[in-house]
Amino acid sequence: MADNNTAKTRKTSKTTPVDNTYGHLQPQALDVEKAVLGALMIDRDAYAVVCEILYPESFYEQRNQLIYEAIRSLSMAEKPVDILTVTNELERNGNIEKAGGPIYVTELAANVASSANIEYHARIVAQKFLARQLISFASVIETKAFDGTVDVDELMQEAEGSLFELSQRNMKKDYTQIDPVITNAIEVIQKAAANKDGLTGVPTGYHKLDDITSGWQPSDLVIIAGRPAMGKTSFALSMAKNIVADFKVPTAFFSLEMSNVQLVNRLISNCCEIQGSKILNGQLKPDEWDRLDKRINGLIGAPLYVDDTPGLSVFELRTKARRLVREHGVKLIMIDYLQLMNANGMRFSSRQEEVSTISRSLKGLAKELDIPILALSQLNRGVESREGLEGKRPQLSDLRESGAIEQDADMVLFVHRPEYYHIYQDEKGRDLHGMAQIIIAKHRKGATGDVLLTFRGEFTRFENPEDSSLHRSLPANEGEIMGSRINGDTPPVQSPDYTPFDPSTIPPVDGPMPF
Repeated sequence: MADNNTAKTRKTSKTTPVDNTYGHLQPQALDVEKAVLGALMIDRDAYAVVCEILYPESFYEQRNQLIYEAIRSLSMAEKPVDILTVTNELERNGNIEKAGGPIYVTELAANVASSANIEYHARIVAQKFLARQLISFASVIETKAFDGTVDVDELMQEAEGSLFELSQRNMKKDYTQIDPVITNAIEVIQKAAANKDGLTGVPTGYHKLDDITSGWQPSDLVIIAGRPAMGKTSFALSMAKNIVADFKVPTAFFSLEMSNVQLVNRLISNCCEIQGSKILNGQLKPDEWDRLDKRINGLIGAPLYVDDTPGLSVFELRTKARRLVREHGVKLIMIDYLQLMNANGMRFSSRQEEVSTISRSLKGLAKELDIPILALSQLNRGVESREGLEGKRPQLSDLRESGAIEQDADMVLFVHRPEYYHIYQDEKGRDLHGMAQIIIAKHRKGATGDVLLTFRGEFTRFENPEDSSLHRSLPANEGEIMGSRINGDTPPVQSPDYTPFDPSTIPPVDGPMPF
C-alpha cells in the first residue's frame, strides 16, 4: 500500500501546473456596488451625487444594472426612491426576477447604515468600469493584430479613434465654488494692470490687432480663414515669427501641408526679406547673403517647434500637444490647416460631421491645456459669386464644410486682400494698394472690427503699416503666395533658362555662415 501511495504521489508531483496568466477576473467591486445601491434607496438626495459618475453599464452584475436603471427612472420622474418603489418599478418593467427578486432588493438597503461615503464608493465603481472598458478595447485590438489580413495602419487609426472616444466619454470636470475663480480673475486683472501695454495674452506683434484682442487668450480657439491666395499661411507664419523671435513665447506649428524645410524657407524669406524664389534656387545677391547672415540669428534658438505630420488626427495632436506643453512650456499652438485634419478610427455619416468633431476637439484641447489654439481654415466659393466691395468681404457663412467651426470658435478672423479683386479703395477712401484687411468677424470676449496691415507678397510677409518702409503695390507676377493642394492649384513651371546653383559663386561675407 505504501508503494502504491508513493507512486500516486510521484505522479501528482509531475502534473503540469495550471497557467493562470489568462485566468484573471474582470475588475469588479461587488460589495461596493451593493453599498451604492443600498445608499441610493435610503437617501433620496443620494442620486444627485452619483448621477454624473455612474450609468447602468457601470455596474458589473446584471441585477445591479437593472436596479440602478430603476432608481434612475424614478429619480428622473421625480418620484420617491425606496425599497417599495424600486421593487414596483422592477415589476412594472418585468425585470424583478432578473434583478434577484424583492428579497435581494431588501437586503441591499438593510446592509447599509448611511449614504455618507456614496460619492467615494461611486468613483470606485466607475474606475472598475473604465478598467473593464480598457481591457475590452485592448482585447479587440490584440485579436485583430493577430489577424494577418488586417492592415496594420488602419488598425492603428482604429485604435487611436477608439481610445480617443473612450477618454472623451470619461473626461468629466466637477463644478467649482465661485470664490477661487474670483481670486484667479482678480490676479489676471492685477497682472494686466501692471502690464503697460494692456496685453493679457500672447501678443501678435500687430499693434491694432493686439489693441482689440489684448493678445491671444488662454483656452481660446481662434479660426483664421480666407480664400486661396489671400495669405493665410503667410499671416500665421508672420505672427509665429513675431511671437517666437520678438517675444520669446514657445510656440508649436503643425503644418499638414508643407514640409518642415518648406516652412523654414518661408520663415527665412519673411525674416530676412529675401524672395522665396531666390531661397529655392540660391541665386542671392551679395547684399542678400549679408542680410541672410545677419538676420538668420533671429530664428536660431527661437522656441518654435514644427511638426509636418500629414493627415494629423485629433488624437495624435492631443498627445503631441500635451507633451509639448509639459516638456517645452508651449504657450500657443498653430494648425495649418483644419480641413486637412481627420478623426481616424471614428465613423461619420458625412465630412461635415467629422469636421464638427475636429473643431469641438480643438476647443476641448484648448480648454484642457489652457492655451490658445489658432487653426487656419478654408472658405467656400460664396465670396467669388458676390459682387461689389462688400460682396467680396468674407462672411461667417462662408466657412467651409461645417457651421460648427463658427459655433466652437471664440474668435474668427478673415484674411482679405481687396487688391486681389481689383478693389483699391475702401469705403473710408483709404488706399488699399499692397494692403490686407484682417477682419475680426466674431469675438466672444470683445469687439469686432477691421485691422489694416501692409502685405509684402515677395516676402510673404505682413507688417504694421507704420513699421513698413515700403508702401507700394506689387505687380501681379511679383507676389510669392504659395498654392494649396486642397485648392487644386498647379505648381509653378520652372523657367527653361534656369541654371543650377553653383556653390563656388557664393561671394565672401564677413563672419561664419550659420548653416
